[in-house]
Amino acid sequence: MVLAILLHTLSQSDYMPVDTIAQQWGDDTAKLVKGLLKISTLYNRQVAVESENFRKLLLTFADDIRVIIIMIVDRLVLMKAINHHPDEKMVRDVAYESNYLYAPLAHRLGLYYIKSELEDMSLKYTNRDIYTRIARKLNETKAKRDAYIAAFIAPVKEALTKQGLNFEIKGRTKSIYSIWNKMKKQNNDIEHIYDLFAIRIIIDVPVERERSECWMAYSIVTDMYQPNPARLKDWLSIPKSNGYESLHITVKGPEAKWVEVQIRSKRMDVIAEKGIAAHWKYKGIKSENDLDAWMNHVRDILEAAETGPMELMKNVKMDIYSKEVFVFTPKGDLHKLPLGATVLDFAFNIHSRIGCTCVGGKVNNRSRKLNYKLKSGDTVEIITSANQVPKPDWLNFVITSKARTKIRQTINELNNRSSEFGKELLQRRFKNRKIEIDESTLMKVIKRLGFKTVTDFYNAISSEAIDINDVIAEYENIERKNEAQGETRSAEEFVLQPQADDDRSDDVLVIGDNIKGINYRLSKCCNPIYGDSVFGFISAEGVIKIHRIDCPNAYNIRSKYPYRIITTRWSGRIGQQFGATLRVVGNDDIGIVTNITSIINKEKDATLRSISIDSHDGIFQGHLTVGIVNADALSNLIKKIKTVKGVKDVQRNN
Repeated sequence: MVLAILLHTLSQSDYMPVDTIAQQWGDDTAKLVKGLLKISTLYNRQVAVESENFRKLLLTFADDIRVIIIMIVDRLVLMKAINHHPDEKMVRDVAYESNYLYAPLAHRLGLYYIKSELEDMSLKYTNRDIYTRIARKLNETKAKRDAYIAAFIAPVKEALTKQGLNFEIKGRTKSIYSIWNKMKKQNNDIEHIYDLFAIRIIIDVPVERERSECWMAYSIVTDMYQPNPARLKDWLSIPKSNGYESLHITVKGPEAKWVEVQIRSKRMDVIAEKGIAAHWKYKGIKSENDLDAWMNHVRDILEAAETGPMELMKNVKMDIYSKEVFVFTPKGDLHKLPLGATVLDFAFNIHSRIGCTCVGGKVNNRSRKLNYKLKSGDTVEIITSANQVPKPDWLNFVITSKARTKIRQTINELNNRSSEFGKELLQRRFKNRKIEIDESTLMKVIKRLGFKTVTDFYNAISSEAIDINDVIAEYENIERKNEAQGETRSAEEFVLQPQADDDRSDDVLVIGDNIKGINYRLSKCCNPIYGDSVFGFISAEGVIKIHRIDCPNAYNIRSKYPYRIITTRWSGRIGQQFGATLRVVGNDDIGIVTNITSIINKEKDATLRSISIDSHDGIFQGHLTVGIVNADALSNLIKKIKTVKGVKDVQRNN
């Protein structure tokens, strides 16, 4: 490690290549120099170190825990050397970085003294007035404070000894940085801080008697000094989630001063100081359990190895973040992504709009495709184009859920938009040719052209994959065949059967029996479907038009032309679908249309034929034309659409 420190600067200035170092001082020294060089590259770019991701990237780059130890000690030396440096901004930046980055790492490694030094110097360089005031106050009161601690401890020690307890008792003054944190937290001046110092009672006792003897010590202290019940913290009965066990009390000592007393067993003290539940977590600062466990393992090697702890360090693998990659933006912002993430994943991680318009990227100033897999430390610049839209094949290589969800959502929205445009083109062309579109005939055209869904058909028109003139030609061809057979809808048949009506005996038109030769049509003013109560009306052209009983025109027809009315009913089950239009009103929320169409697509007895949406002031109104087998299926579909979040009302259109 000492060799690496000395040789690192020579290698960094290109005076001595790493290969030469390996030849003259061995591969292990060269490995440490490589780690230091790799970490130094992180500081050659504008990067925000006030990020948990930077700490993770630092550990990923180091490759060897000894590199981290060197970096911590190097930072301590630097902090001591810049006390009167003329560049105040540089001093403040180094101080902030030391406090945020290196002090936590030092504490996790058990380097508590270094951690306190870094924190105190950080406060000194960033807020010298506060630091000086606290330090002067502590110096002024040191002798008095030491005398006070001795006076406080003496009677407690005597009482504990009389009870036969095997214990150690000590007092310690808290660091300047810790006192400053308490001043901010309690919004008080230093004179009003309760615990400038703390008394710790550590009892050497078997595990089975730990709690009872800790509570005995509590009883002795509180009998002697008045406790503050509001500041009792009992982590004996219920330990912290990280395993920390201790009993904290605040008592009024001599001269009516408040003193914090911590009572714990020797086992608890070892766990608190050296285990996973180290003091850093005790302070309430969250960190990853994997990192804590790994750091604890390193600390055990440092402290417990009888000979050559640094030899053991060579075999410690730094793979705690092997399933993640950390990449930079050109401005130095750091982002965490799962291992295997691509340029496109990164683009969506920045912003959905950037992801949708991404055409590629520059990784470390080299052009890369959308599916290029990123590595830790890469600097990524995204290239976008206003003409770019998400493609279905993007789903084959993105791995983040955010990217996959947004790609699917955008593709569906584009398909719906394209479908609407295609439908408008078709309707406009039919209108120009003075052809009235019949839904059943159009569905036959769509089927003959080989399209599985109406949306695919309209998308093909929009993208000019098929010619509208070919569609019209096929439509007219089917219409001519229907007329030649003397019928309007070849799939719907009927026969006249004599049947007694409620009021009089009449011929009844029964729809559904496979009989040809009679010309009828389902009326477009009410679009009856199988299961509706219907009646027939003989039009002037001789075509029998089928209306629903509740058709808006029913009253007018019955009153003016009662002699043209034919009693009609459905017979058997017709194996085809009927067109029905639904009017949907709801909140204009993202994804509501997708949710509605998804419900329709899942229904085996229904298909979505067309959809039109209007939106105004946060409210949308949509008209959905669906193919449905009967009235019961339609009622069931309406109920399901009403359950969609944001839908206010669903009604069948006449």
